[in-house]
Amino acid sequence: MAKKIIIISGKQYSGKDTVAKILLENLTDFKRIGLGDAIKLEYGETHGLTFEEIEKNKAQYRQGLIDLGNKRRSEDKDYWIKKVVSLDGNIIVPDVRVKRELEIFKQAKAFTIRVEASRETRSSRGTLVGETDVTEVDLDEINDWDAVIENNDTYEKLQADSIKLAEKIKRISFWN
Repeated sequence: MAKKIIIISGKQYSGKDTVAKILLENLTDFKRIGLGDAIKLEYGETHGLTFEEIEKNKAQYRQGLIDLGNKRRSEDKDYWIKKVVSLDGNIIVPDVRVKRELEIFKQAKAFTIRVEASRETRSSRGTLVGETDVTEVDLDEINDWDAVIENNDTYEKLQADSIKLAEKIKRISFWN
């Protein structure tokens, strides 16, 4: 099982991956593993696509990825989480999207982060797809995040806020 887990939640184009990247640059004993990475790999195998091709064309494949993620969750609600939590080391999971995932990660003593950005800001970053899907709205009413980062400003502001958060995480005894 993973020793330390940081999870990041937020709507599409809110900046989850960017926050994860900045945290990884400052928390060098962590590695990134996304629930979505497991979904992309399985989707790619089924459709003859590489992980890189899916990454490069996310908007084109987003609905299929959402459908596969939901299908596997309907077969075993913990399908994707089990794969991630069982990894060794310290991990950052940048794509927690539904309550059940959040609950299991909290049981594993994960540090929880929510990245917030307005719809206007998010739509300026990319095409919004499936905005009413459970994976986009299920965590909207959750208020007990360990940290919330607002991302409606510049990259530099996001970077500064994320570095401050990394320093806070280094100082906490959350996992003891």
